Formats: sequence, C-alpha cells, structure tokens
Amino acid sequence: MALNRREFLKIMGGTTAALAFPGVIFQGCKKALEKASARTNVIWLEGLSCSGCSVSLLNKLHPDIVSVITEHISLNYQGVVMAGTGSVATKVLEDAVAKDRKDFVLIVEGAIPTKSDVFCTLGEVHEKAVGVKKWVEQLGKNAVAVVSIGTCSAYGGIPAGKSPIYGANQTGAVPVSEILKGVKTVLNIPGCPPHPDWMIGTLLHVLLKGMPELDEYNRPVMYYGKTVHEHCERLNYYKRGIFASQWGEADGCLYNLGCLGMDSGCDIPVRKWNNGANSCTECGSGCIGCTEAAFPDYGKRGIYQKLQANRGDDKQIAGNSTKGLKGGIING
Repeated sequence: MALNRREFLKIMGGTTAALAFPGVIFQGCKKALEKASARTNVIWLEGLSCSGCSVSLLNKLHPDIVSVITEHISLNYQGVVMAGTGSVATKVLEDAVAKDRKDFVLIVEGAIPTKSDVFCTLGEVHEKAVGVKKWVEQLGKNAVAVVSIGTCSAYGGIPAGKSPIYGANQTGAVPVSEILKGVKTVLNIPGCPPHPDWMIGTLLHVLLKGMPELDEYNRPVMYYGKTVHEHCERLNYYKRGIFASQWGEADGCLYNLGCLGMDSGCDIPVRKWNNGANSCTECGSGCIGCTEAAFPDYGKRGIYQKLQANRGDDKQIAGNSTKGLKGGIING
C-alpha cells in the first residue's frame, strides 16, 4: 500500500494532521501503518443508537470506507457493513471472549441500557439473547483501546435524554465509560453524528502514535480543543454586533436564535461536512451542541425546547415544537 504525505493528511483530516504529527512521522509512514494494521483488529458494537455514526463513517471520502477496511484496519465485526449474520457473526464475539483476545480495538456506537438487556441485544449464545452491556464488559476489559463513537456512546445522548412527553431515560441508558469505570480509559469521539475525519483520524493516531492528547471529557484536543464559536464563519458578525433575525439567513450571528456554538467544542466550521461542502453554522441552521455532555438537555436554549422566534405566532411555534418532540430535532 503506497501512502504518501498528501494521502496521510487526507486521512487525518487536512491541516490538523500537520499540527498533530511532526515531520519525522511521515518518513516511513507506510511501514508504520502497515505494521499497525497487520496486528490491529477492530470490533465495532452498536448499542442504543440510530446507526447515524456508522452512516457518517460510510461517507468518508479520503480514503473511502472500502480502503479503510481493506488496507488500514481489520474490521472483525460491524453490524452495518459486515456480510455475516446470525450465529456466524456472533461467533466472532464469542471467540474473542473465549480466547481471551487482547489484540483488538473496541469501538462502541450508542448508549448502553442498564435497566434490562431486552432493550438492546446482540445475537444469541446457546439460544439465549446477549445484551450489548455484557459484550462491552467482556470485550472492553481486554481491548487494546476502547473508543466511544458518537454522543450516545460518549455521554448517553438522546437515549439518556429527558423528554417531557416520555419521561427521563426509560432504558437506564449510560455511556460506555460508566460500564467500564475503573477498568479502562474510554476515548470519546462525540457528535450526532461525529465527522468521519474525527473517527478515522483518531483511530490512526492510536495505531501510529498511541493515545492522542485528551481534554477533560476524554476527547481528542486536535478535533475538540476549540469551540464552534471560535472557528465560526459568522464570528465577524458577532464581533460587529450583527445578529440574524431568523434561521437560514445568510448574514448575521445566530446566537440570539439559540445557536450553541459558544458551548460546543469541535472544528466543523473549518472542516465542514460532505467533503467540505458546508457546515451547520454556514448554512444558517446553527449549532445544536451535539458534541457536549449536556446534549440534548440544554434547557430553554437547546433542542427539544421552544426557542425564541421573531416570526410566526406563539401558538404555531408551540405546535411545531410538539411535533418536533415526536418526530425529531426542530431547531436545525
């Protein structure tokens, strides 16, 4: 596999890699990556989630997901992309536990239910369903590294959120770090969903250099070290005191409408989505704070709540808010 400096930078997400990796790393990078890939397997479990993190990963263009799987890692188990099903798929997990394997990185997408295994099971062993919680406990203790992908896995996210209609956390959903507390340090890659660069870049950092520098929430500083506000394309409007009056406006800071960019750490405004096409703030929808532990329960300024609006009557806005509670995010 030929891997030059430019290709490596693409994998790591552009300029971030240049800052995170000294020049000497690029010398012999091909050998280092091949050696790491040869010995590093990946097991990807999915708990309470919408599979959005997996879908985000599938949208990775540099390199594409096929190259990642076939050239950079050995993906032993991943419910969305693997060909095996049923007992054939579950046997991968069974064998990893039975053989006491210690040669893999464990990635977990989604929150872990604690009130009952019935809320999320992954396969059967001896004709008995096994909950994702048990797999995380058994596999997590031996993994080379444990990575929580997405806000649900990192903090509990939407499954652990407080809904005024359905009540708070019906499944007892908790983050992976709580399941493995005192057993393993869990590296968090939050986001709803996380950017694919964050996932691939962090994994390659673990393979090539070991654990990256983490912040107080165990997030890689290279991706989450600054707030959306600091990176924002609309920062100049904020400094000049120019604020948008409604969502979708091309000009003006979105703070007064409920944008949570000041409270949220990530580099989306400069990294952007869909191969650099756009960002949440640039397109006028604002930041919903999905990389933070408080998500989605931000109170009156957060999603699933009625936001201040400058158009339309309160009755109509309240109606839209109720619809949003049942059908999804309402403030973009």
